[in-house]
Amino acid sequence: MIDLRLMRENPAAFQEGAARKHVDVDVGEAVELDAAARKQLAAIEELRAQRKTAGKEMANADAAGKEAILAAQSERKEEIQRREAEHRGVAEALQELLLRIPNPPLGCVPDGKTDEDNALVREMGDVPAADETPRDHVDLGAALGVLDIPRAAAVAGSRNYALLGDGALLERAILDLGFSSMLEIGFLPVNLPVLVRDSAMEGTGYFPGGEDQAYRVPQDGMSLAGTGEVPLTALYGGEIFDEMDLPIRLVTETSCYRREAGAAGRDTRGLYRVHQFRKVEQVVLGPADDAWSAEMLEEIVGNAERVMAALEVPWRVVDVCAGDLGAPPVRKLDIEAWMPSRGSYGETHSASAFHEYQARRLGLRYRDSSGKVRFCHTLNGTVVATPRTVIAVLECHQRPDGSVGIPGALHAAFGGRTVIEPGRAPAPADG
Repeated sequence: MIDLRLMRENPAAFQEGAARKHVDVDVGEAVELDAAARKQLAAIEELRAQRKTAGKEMANADAAGKEAILAAQSERKEEIQRREAEHRGVAEALQELLLRIPNPPLGCVPDGKTDEDNALVREMGDVPAADETPRDHVDLGAALGVLDIPRAAAVAGSRNYALLGDGALLERAILDLGFSSMLEIGFLPVNLPVLVRDSAMEGTGYFPGGEDQAYRVPQDGMSLAGTGEVPLTALYGGEIFDEMDLPIRLVTETSCYRREAGAAGRDTRGLYRVHQFRKVEQVVLGPADDAWSAEMLEEIVGNAERVMAALEVPWRVVDVCAGDLGAPPVRKLDIEAWMPSRGSYGETHSASAFHEYQARRLGLRYRDSSGKVRFCHTLNGTVVATPRTVIAVLECHQRPDGSVGIPGALHAAFGGRTVIEPGRAPAPADG
């Protein structure tokens, strides 16, 4: 949530931020509602003060005076109740509007509306020659007996998949590589639920606005999280840390669930856009320091890039444009892996900085060296996610004979084997 004080001081900055993010919201209306709510509270407090003063006067009043005071007190009580009801209505309207005002993007964020407007930061690794004609991961996986989409669709519907044999081992090895890499640099491992309360979705900025992408359990007021960021960031909601305990570095591996509403007709073949996937996610809670956040964002991206280098897959980093940023982040850097069958890069990672936006919603605070309680800065980022990374590994390491080389960092997970060849799993179903 945005800082009300800053909005009062400079509403134009928040309106400009919303415009850059292509979010239709009236910041001026929020300013008016805020002013009205504060005026109402002042009037209520004045009436309460009058009741308190009148109560003291009762001791020295005669019978007639007491009767008059009691009558006036009754009227004031009714007036307070009326004004409190009016204030609740205005405060609720203000809160609903504040939840929809996006976090203004940093000045360094490129302008634009879609991912086509993202700015290239760097490219890493050698992209295969353009004249090669690669097989895609669907054909590779079927031929190797490691991927079965038709049977999974029969069980769970479209945009689902089953990994078999070495396919399942490959996914497990990739996730383990990412998770262990974070333990090596001191991140605290956390296992936690992914069926979360709506307050966690709202606290991390996914609600309101992202309800159509979530698998909802409305009778319980809960949703399946689309990323481990949600329960991991919300885990310490309402708590106050000591500054000396910051930053707090956390990592989790979870299943993630997304409805992909609005994705009809997009990336329908294969594993690129699915409803359920697995992800190793990193979250950092730190001090309210913009320079620290900027450095930490680069560190988070670097953690993911080390995994990509170990998987021997070409990748690039892009600076996400304001219109593709989403409401919560002030800046986001995506990693995109080279996927030969697409003839281009495909997004596999996102890393975001939020400043105080999530912390204000969740009540994540710390006490600084002067004793002042402040809101934390939060950041998160993908360490590695499947099955998109599986796509890149299968396609980038395919060989002319149809086998797939196993990246060196994963050899131990395969018992020392270096190649994925046709296995003994049942042949993929037709379709």
